[in-house]
Amino acid sequence: MKTIKEFQEVIGYEFENESLLRQALTHSSYANEKHMKKLSDNERLEFLGDAVLEAVSSEFLFLNYRDLPEGDLTRLRASMVCEPTLAYCTKEIDLGSYIYLGKGEDMTGGRTRKSVLSDALEAVIGAIFLDGGFDAAKAFVLRYIMTDIEHKRMFYDSKTILQEVCQAKFHQNVTYHLLGESGPDHAKVFHVDVTVGDHKLGDGSGGTKKAAEQEAAYHGLLYLKRQESQNK
Repeated sequence: MKTIKEFQEVIGYEFENESLLRQALTHSSYANEKHMKKLSDNERLEFLGDAVLEAVSSEFLFLNYRDLPEGDLTRLRASMVCEPTLAYCTKEIDLGSYIYLGKGEDMTGGRTRKSVLSDALEAVIGAIFLDGGFDAAKAFVLRYIMTDIEHKRMFYDSKTILQEVCQAKFHQNVTYHLLGESGPDHAKVFHVDVTVGDHKLGDGSGGTKKAAEQEAAYHGLLYLKRQESQNK
């Protein structure tokens, strides 16, 4: 497993109190397995980080999308701070490699599980807020989350957008197929693909069928975008 020192180099923030970062990276399964004292995992920091993230994202969208009414701003914010999008954001910093997981959670794919990754990311935000204040936490959020917004909005609304694109382009509805399931009952992963007619557009996986379909639709949109650019 990679070290906390390495993680600080990756995110470009050095903690005064490294114990805050260690806690932010400690999943409940690890705390339970190691018989750590109560409230040693990252759940309280996740609670704090969630609030900081909402404040930063709200301010950013309010200032940068001046023509959007309240309802549209709310939906756009939701697309930026939802579990799948936050998990997607963790890829840039390889967060999964730094999380302290119990052996069982690790063996069943915890390092790539969207809920684990998104919770840890919010906990890191909370830890930075406590260590360096609001400005430090804001800088982290702006650097790693409030970027590439149109891309992330497409990710969040992928099922709706794909349906609209296929209706316009092919005059057909898309269909999702469950390909299979994997993992234990408490951490099941669903695998699906999406087709239009007989043509496969993409596949995806997730902790729920809806999440798997969302990822499949997103890959379908990327596929159609590639096809369109190649045909120009």
